[in-house]
Amino acid sequence: MATGQIVNTKLLTRVFQFVKPYKIIFYKAAFLTILLAVIAPVRPYMVQYAIDHFIFEANLLALIWMVLAMLLVLIIQMLMQYYHTLLTNLLGQSAILDLRKKIVNHLLSLKLSYFDHTPIGTLVTRSVSDLETIADIFSEGLLVIIGDILQIAVLVSVMLYVDWRLTLISLSTIPFLLLATYVFKEKTKVAFQEVRTEVAKLNTFLQEHISGMKIIQLFHREKQEQANFEAINLRHRQAHVKSVWYYSIFFPVVELMSATSIGILVWYGSKEVMQDAVSLGVIVSFIMYLNMLFRPIRELADKFNTLQMGMVSAERIFKVLDTDLKTKNEGLLQPEKLNGAIAFQSVSFAYNEENYVLKNISFDLPAGSTLALVGATGAGKSSIINLLNRFYDINSGSITLDGINIEAYELSFLRSSIATILQDVFLFSDTIHENITLKNNTISRAQVIAAAKEVCAHDFIMQLPGNYDYNVMERGATLSVGQGQLISFIRALVYNPKILVLDEATSSVDTETELLIQTAIKKLMLGRTSIVIAHRLSTIQHADKILVIDKGEIAEMGNHQELLQIGGIYSKLVALQFNVKGI
Repeated sequence: MATGQIVNTKLLTRVFQFVKPYKIIFYKAAFLTILLAVIAPVRPYMVQYAIDHFIFEANLLALIWMVLAMLLVLIIQMLMQYYHTLLTNLLGQSAILDLRKKIVNHLLSLKLSYFDHTPIGTLVTRSVSDLETIADIFSEGLLVIIGDILQIAVLVSVMLYVDWRLTLISLSTIPFLLLATYVFKEKTKVAFQEVRTEVAKLNTFLQEHISGMKIIQLFHREKQEQANFEAINLRHRQAHVKSVWYYSIFFPVVELMSATSIGILVWYGSKEVMQDAVSLGVIVSFIMYLNMLFRPIRELADKFNTLQMGMVSAERIFKVLDTDLKTKNEGLLQPEKLNGAIAFQSVSFAYNEENYVLKNISFDLPAGSTLALVGATGAGKSSIINLLNRFYDINSGSITLDGINIEAYELSFLRSSIATILQDVFLFSDTIHENITLKNNTISRAQVIAAAKEVCAHDFIMQLPGNYDYNVMERGATLSVGQGQLISFIRALVYNPKILVLDEATSSVDTETELLIQTAIKKLMLGRTSIVIAHRLSTIQHADKILVIDKGEIAEMGNHQELLQIGGIYSKLVALQFNVKGI
């Protein structure tokens, strides 16, 4: 962490904001923490009393009752410890449940630009591993540390009360132990930070390479990527080994200190017993006190590191939550009727301030008409679509819908009015029905089937095991590219949008399938404002308006015949494409 504090109080306070709904659980756990510390010296004191008053006096009946009393105290301690562990873990998981909801909701509201620059594996680490580490703040961190410190304070107080000289003698090794604990805490803190960093890198690597497994195998990169993974995995192992190495040194040191303290106690106490200055019961109880004292001291450094790692994870998570890259949603307009007239007026846009991908784009698209976008890859065609959906904000100019700036519309209403069929179709690991409806319960199975028939997809779906309940697996792995594209058409149809966007929608579909869905596309476009991005120029010849985009600017504008007559870029593209087809 950036601060040199043992505990970042500001950060801890923020974490505990998520405890407020569960304050009753917290109060119960805190009460048990105090009670466990107070009750800790009871058993050693009972042993001392039993030795000094019952054993040496041969009072068997009283000894039996004392043993039963000690057994009762032990059972009470066990039950208290059980409920304490249960409550602290319940508190942690409850708080983390709310925090996980908050971070996922926050991620869903962020602009796409955030995900352009943030690895998915890193976000997975923040949403899963880091959250579990924060849960440890409650189950193994703060309350347990407070409990251990209270127990140490109570035990030392009782020991001083019983015999202060014997206490000072037996605790003579404590300064050395505290020094060792401090060194251990600082070293393991650094080691654990390295572990968390390597975990994030490992998650990022695995996510990217599992998603891109097809590319790896196509280009025979298995050995090279295995070597890359082994390098990352080795660094992860080394970070863990370093922390284990610190543990392997620290714990024997603690045991040595503990044994030394008991040895000094026995040596000094024996002389005192021989001189009748101290009773044997006191010596035995002090041995028990020391064992109970060294256990929390031994674990304290580890728990402090657990707390600190929880703080590190919290810092990372709150950094994500503090990311203010949300799309501004101040619009209130949600008209019952939307015509769908679109206008771009002197629109310029850059993903970063240096490189503009769109420069002074202006066009009018009347409601119900079709606009086609043509141009080379990277010319800026998809950027126009992204701006219309407000995935990104324009740098200058204005975009209007029915004559009203799109920022005046409520964001969810705006996006629900636009159906976009992408070139790369994303399918979730779910049934075909759920991938079409996106779990919208207002869309019936009958509507899905009717839409599937319109795009000629019903037949192939009925041939699948389970039909519309067939699980397509992650990213649609069990379907062909063309089948996935057809499902995206059904998805657009059932949502009945006012504006339709086809982003290279048929580029991945074979010629036979393309011919089948062209009729469906024409039906889909009827009565809707449509924007089509296509490399196959044969699909856009009937568009009302065609924009030729070149290096982020409008190079040509007109319908198919007008652009052919100009004899510019468009006519060359048409000639080239049809000549290629004729070869």
